[in-house]
Amino acid sequence: MKQLARRITGTSKKSFGMYARAAASGREDLIHMELGKPFADTPQHIKDATIAAIEDGKVHYSDLPGILPLREAIAQKLARQNGMEVSPDEVVVTNGLTHGSYAALMAFIDDGDEVILLEPYYPQHIGKIELAGGVPVPVPLDAANDYAIDAARIEASVTPRTKMIVLINPCNPTGRVYSREELTALADIAIRHDLIVVSDEVYEEIVYDEARHISIASLPGMAERTVTLFAFTKSYAMDGWRIGYLAAPAAAVGAILKITANDVTHVNTFIQEGALAALSGDPAILADLIADDRAKRDRVVTRLNQISGITCPWPQGTIYAFPDISALGLPAQTLAERLMDEAGVVTEAGSFYGAAGEGRLRVCFGSLSLDEIDTALDRMTAFVRQLG
Repeated sequence: MKQLARRITGTSKKSFGMYARAAASGREDLIHMELGKPFADTPQHIKDATIAAIEDGKVHYSDLPGILPLREAIAQKLARQNGMEVSPDEVVVTNGLTHGSYAALMAFIDDGDEVILLEPYYPQHIGKIELAGGVPVPVPLDAANDYAIDAARIEASVTPRTKMIVLINPCNPTGRVYSREELTALADIAIRHDLIVVSDEVYEEIVYDEARHISIASLPGMAERTVTLFAFTKSYAMDGWRIGYLAAPAAAVGAILKITANDVTHVNTFIQEGALAALSGDPAILADLIADDRAKRDRVVTRLNQISGITCPWPQGTIYAFPDISALGLPAQTLAERLMDEAGVVTEAGSFYGAAGEGRLRVCFGSLSLDEIDTALDRMTAFVRQLG
């Protein structure tokens, strides 16, 4: 066999972290808190709409950017909820947010272009940047400042080769929901340096307490330079359905469609009917799903803070806690591996998300029942106690 393409051999080795290690172990006694998948089943009205679409014969090719009724519903939702005035022609339906981010990066990034990521970052974004020929430039945020956006650090990382900033809001893994002031400071940098922003907002619905999600594309001067990524994955428990969408300036949509048309043609036709049902369904269903995540957050954070040597801030959003384990005296990766091997609890090392995440673990509470959470925290408590 001839040598593999450099775009593969030269890209980041980060993929699925502790998830891959747990899968390779073959153990059935593990409690999985490393993978960000929803615990709930997909709501029944979404399933029913999809089944009806199949039975009605909606099983053939459809529009490349997504079926028009879904794109119209998305545009209405973006105006109502996100403050984004977007036409259906500025919406592309994608195979999940992962596909949307891939298409956006491939459409904009040339060889050698630099892309700023706020660290802790989501590792899959790095792989896509490198596949597109770009250079990831992580900008570490300060844990002591609750990983707030630091405009001075970001601006200091801008060079003549910088083309894009990747934002995750609400943030995986830290659980931060960025304030309007933070986003405005980031937007000012993007405007002054003529940068594109790709904003991953997959957790937009899952916010707690007084936190409020704001789409950076809704800020003055940002609609024309932002690709905003969404999905039905987390909010509607549709991770296996693989459906999401992006909103982009009209001038960018044609380029993005060149990517999506060549890699998937278009998203599964009848699943789009399920997504349409999700947007048009009873909002109380979504509220109930988020209330369940809130109860699990409260249980996990309360119990983590009861473990000697661990302190855990309250995440403002997402389905992750990001506790500080530095007082335990072990590197995050070592602790994560020992927790799995000795306690049967799989978490992710904070260092998997960049050096700024060292001294932390990412603990997913959205993927388990409350009983499973209690069992996992019992095991973690006993494990830390025996560490002394």
